[in-house]
Amino acid sequence: MKILALCKSAQHSFSKECCDSLTFLAGLGVEGDAHCGTTVKHRSRVRVDPTQPNLRQVHLIHSELLDELCSVGFAVAPGTLGENVLTRGIELLDLPADTVLALGDTVRVRITGLRNPCAQLDNYQQGLTAAVLDRAEDGTLIRKAGVMAVVENGGCVRVGDSIAVKLPDLPHRKLERV
Repeated sequence: MKILALCKSAQHSFSKECCDSLTFLAGLGVEGDAHCGTTVKHRSRVRVDPTQPNLRQVHLIHSELLDELCSVGFAVAPGTLGENVLTRGIELLDLPADTVLALGDTVRVRITGLRNPCAQLDNYQQGLTAAVLDRAEDGTLIRKAGVMAVVENGGCVRVGDSIAVKLPDLPHRKLERV
């Protein structure tokens, strides 16, 4: 389990620029990223209530999703979908809420929930929103666009750093959209 790419953007842009390393700030998010802060930064959520806590400080996507999207004709690459951390070898969507991911030697992020795909995906490439949504056998909506997290312990992370998983105490809670 490792980090394939790291990305940030100071603007509220759809995609983020890749970089060799990121600095994570405890309780805030990624230094220099538009979503860094203690209160919510996603514009749609700010309009509803700008005082709500920022449970979406860090966006993580599994690179296997990009592989899947490319295999059906979408042009996606690291940073395209707005993620901060692109992982390899970890089933992010199967982890329970409050799982802590150790990124590199010092950074710890706690998963708060699933990213809810929005219409910006279709603005980027028609059909992309539907491609990151699926249905379970019982009809339940499956969101595949990654997970959101908050930074519990800050520090510097570099491309290629390892990822370790620490599951929360039982009972586990299933991830829901945040």
